[in-house]
Amino acid sequence: DTLTAVAITVVGGTLSAGGSNAINMWFDADIDPLMSRTSKRPIPQGEISPRGALLFGLIIAIGGSAVFLLAHWKAAFWSAFSVLFYVLIYTIWLKRRSPQNIVIGGIAGATPPLIGWAVAAADTGALDGMNPLALGSPIPWMLFLLIFLWTPPHFWALALYRSGEYAKAKVPMMNEVRGAKSTLNQSKAYCFLLLMLGGVPCFWPASGLPLLWSFTSAGLTVWYGKSVWAIDPEEAFDENGRMPKAAKSFFRSLFYLGWMFLTLVIISAFPPAWLGPLGPLN
Repeated sequence: DTLTAVAITVVGGTLSAGGSNAINMWFDADIDPLMSRTSKRPIPQGEISPRGALLFGLIIAIGGSAVFLLAHWKAAFWSAFSVLFYVLIYTIWLKRRSPQNIVIGGIAGATPPLIGWAVAAADTGALDGMNPLALGSPIPWMLFLLIFLWTPPHFWALALYRSGEYAKAKVPMMNEVRGAKSTLNQSKAYCFLLLMLGGVPCFWPASGLPLLWSFTSAGLTVWYGKSVWAIDPEEAFDENGRMPKAAKSFFRSLFYLGWMFLTLVIISAFPPAWLGPLGPLN
């Protein structure tokens, strides 16, 4: 039932995400003390040993993915995929090697809609077959793409806001390698792609998404995009050596993503007849 599905999602998601983060902190134990944002984590503070953090992370990450087996194996698959991608591809391979670290690594962070959809659709027959990519609808993949496209401008705003910290830790963030101006231009490009993504109900009626969400998505994306365009690469740092407008964009990005999902849920809850011409076009 619904409550069981919610419980599985919350417990499994919390454990698998928490385990991934714990393993990440174990691997980054040498650089976390160098950045103010991460210096107060449990390992730098001496609250847990690196080995203890690794063991704890492995146990709850594996346990979290296993919890999803109570719903459907595809949910467990995408949970395990997310953990492995985040740890092996992002944390160990890309983070310290490429300025595209959070772009490619964002694949791991974009999987929750796939996991949640697999849990919700477990008893509908939509997940039949052995292909983990087949989730019975294009909607979870559209939501995957939403998070994937949102991640670079969201995280690069944080990197600009805390400009210099990643360089101190020798993490090649885009703004440290290519400069603030190039990073902002790329962030604007991702905002444009987010705006296009909101048009899915218009150019892909088979998605079944209400047309109203296109207008809502466009409004929210413009609202968020304004904060990205407002970032000045020449802005003077504040007393803490940070860019205030980049901080504003970072925090606005959090509200933006939340509102994008919330409005989709609310709009989709209305019967199509209530929405009239603003309902699904299929």
